[in-house]
Amino acid sequence: MKLVVVIPALNEEKTIGEVIAQIPRRIEGVSEIETVVVDDGSTDQTGLVAQKNGALVFRHPINLGVGAATTTGLKAARRLGAGAAVTLDGDGQHNPAEIPLLIQPLLQNKADLVIGSRFLNSSTQIPLLKKIGNHFFNHFTAFLYGVRSSDTQSGFKAFSKNALIFLEPKTHGYEICSEILAEATDHHLRIKEVPISVIYNHYTKTKGQSPLNGINILLKLILRNLV
Repeated sequence: MKLVVVIPALNEEKTIGEVIAQIPRRIEGVSEIETVVVDDGSTDQTGLVAQKNGALVFRHPINLGVGAATTTGLKAARRLGAGAAVTLDGDGQHNPAEIPLLIQPLLQNKADLVIGSRFLNSSTQIPLLKKIGNHFFNHFTAFLYGVRSSDTQSGFKAFSKNALIFLEPKTHGYEICSEILAEATDHHLRIKEVPISVIYNHYTKTKGQSPLNGINILLKLILRNLV
C-alpha cells in the first residue's frame, strides 16, 4: 500500500523542513511513502524548503485557506495512486512519528477515516481557550450533522482509499474539519479515533483558529447545512 502524507502549509519555512524530516521512511504494511506539501500562497520560502527536503510541492498562487489546501493535497494523493493518506499540520504541532499509530486502523481494515484526538491523550496539555473552542465545535458538529467526535477540529487524520474516493469537501477554511466528518457520515464510512500528542509552544499557539475564525466557521457550517 502506498501512503501519501499531505501537509497544507502557509508561511511555514521555519518548521516545514523538520516536519518532513520526521516523517517515518518505513512503516510496516506500507510499500511506499510520499510527502505532498501544498503551499497555500506563502510569502516566504515554504515551498522551496519543502522541495529541498524531498516533498512534492503544489502551490496555490494566492492564499485560499487550509481547507482548499487540504483538498488539493487529498486530490493529489488520489492521483498519485495512494492506498491511504495522512494529513498533518506544517507548524510542528503534530508528531509525524505517530503516523504509524494513525494508519493502523486502516491497515487492519477497521476504519476509513481516523481522527487523531488530542483529548484522548490525558498527558496532553491543551491551552484553555483552544479546549473550550474545540468542545463547542464538537457539540455544534454533533447538532448539525449527527456525528460525534472528541476532537472535531483535529488536522491530524488518516484516510483510506475509499475515503479518498468519496470525500469531496467544498469549504476552504478550517470548517473543513467538521465537513469531512459530515461527509464521512453521509457516505457511511467507518470513523475511528486514536489518541495523539500535540506540541504547543509559542510558535504553534499563534497558528490555527482565532475567535474571529471561529465565528466565520460557524456561519459557513450553518450555510453548508442549508444548501
